Amino acid sequence: MSAIAEAEVGEARVVAPAEGGAEPGYARILLASEGREIPDAAIAHVAAIADQSGPIKASVHVFSIARIHGVSFGFPSPGLMPTKREWAEQRKIVDSAIKRLKRKGLDAEGHVLATRKPTARICDEAVKEECQAIVMAADLDRNRLVGDMLWTQEPQRVRRRAKVPVFLVSGGD
Repeated sequence: MSAIAEAEVGEARVVAPAEGGAEPGYARILLASEGREIPDAAIAHVAAIADQSGPIKASVHVFSIARIHGVSFGFPSPGLMPTKREWAEQRKIVDSAIKRLKRKGLDAEGHVLATRKPTARICDEAVKEECQAIVMAADLDRNRLVGDMLWTQEPQRVRRRAKVPVFLVSGGD
């Protein structure tokens, strides 16, 4: 297996073969969100890295987190759980991403899950779905001390913890 070189192209990291033959793309991709909208750049990046050459059509699992805001005295509190509106918003994000992926000719399915530990859940979902890569929309990297306190730095935590390649795509905002 040849080494893969990563190059910064535009706003997304793109995988290119390092010296030599054509490196195949990925057959199973997790398109994950910690609650933010999934931008068109992420959809385009998934389409770019999807392996369309094999006998099995590439498939994408879209996954979003409905945030549980914390605990009260060590016990889950109903007031901290996602509201119906938050659930509906996350389902809309997943449904929109699935429709855009299908327009690109990719098989896609997905769901929403509520958790307080999105990094672990996203990494677990990649293992459970046997995904070969994770694509997420992300803000710019912050100082790790500050970044560990920010919800928006969740994609960077996923990149550090995941056992598969993680591609962070700028939303272009």
